[in-house]
Amino acid sequence: MATRSSYDQVKEYNGKRYTGMRVGRSHTWRYDAGEWKERKVTPDRWEFRYAVVKRRAGHAPEGSGAPLGTSHHWYIVADQVVTKLDANSYMTEMVGHKLKVAHRRAGQSSWNASERTQRKQLVKLLRELADDLESRPIEDQAASDAPRSNETPAETNGHRANSARRTRAATASKRPAHRASRPARAHS
Repeated sequence: MATRSSYDQVKEYNGKRYTGMRVGRSHTWRYDAGEWKERKVTPDRWEFRYAVVKRRAGHAPEGSGAPLGTSHHWYIVADQVVTKLDANSYMTEMVGHKLKVAHRRAGQSSWNASERTQRKQLVKLLRELADDLESRPIEDQAASDAPRSNETPAETNGHRANSARRTRAATASKRPAHRASRPARAHS
């Protein structure tokens, strides 16, 4: 009998059973030169498409991870800060959430959920994210986000993102236990 990889072992988080990477673990990825195409659809809204190969920084542990051919359907919700550097260049940084909508196992032709179920799952996740955002106190970031006189735009963006991470981490640690399973919000 073949042994299950740690990826396929059943785990539990806040009473919910799941497989895949253990909650609390992390990855670092490197993205090849990709193409981001965007189109303005309202004064305050853009649609975009981004396609690229991402590669693990380092190597996957032997026997870990999803089998080749596995697909995941994620929905990305992010806070993007861009600072113009010159006529054609912007420093860009995003901090946000990657919400799992569905997966397709290697060798399978269909997703684990119908399109209708995927849509319901996405709406549920977005409502949880919105509820979480509405329930958190508004924090004064003006002092911590203000650029220092010797910072470049790139350093300022990094400072803002690091400040946001510290704020989210501090807020998450104060969160009541029943809200711990909800994703933390991206800063505004």
